[in-house]
Amino acid sequence: MPYKEKEIEKKYYSIGEVAAMFKVATSLIRYWEGEFEIIKPKKDKKGNRRFTKDDIEKIRLIYHLVKEKGYTLQGAQDIIKKDLHQVSDKAAMIERLHKIKNFLIEIRDNINEHQER
Repeated sequence: MPYKEKEIEKKYYSIGEVAAMFKVATSLIRYWEGEFEIIKPKKDKKGNRRFTKDDIEKIRLIYHLVKEKGYTLQGAQDIIKKDLHQVSDKAAMIERLHKIKNFLIEIRDNINEHQER
């Protein structure tokens, strides 16, 4: 089997890298951070922002709503709040389904163990 280079993924991105991805000024990213609760980058010891892929996806959503769709900041905030409420409901449902699945697997394993005796 031939050797295949493993692609290295960055865990954190600087504010400059994020701004370059969207072709906007770093000041706009900082401004959106203050306006949208969903943007919460980690900060290193020097206070530099470190954005994860999840942070970047949230910025992508804001960029799409504000720059591409033309929503006001308030309009984008309202849409995001509505979506977060729906997502949290969905997350709770998924968590419940995982618990049910694990319970059913446990029952199956107990049945299989009992049949093997």
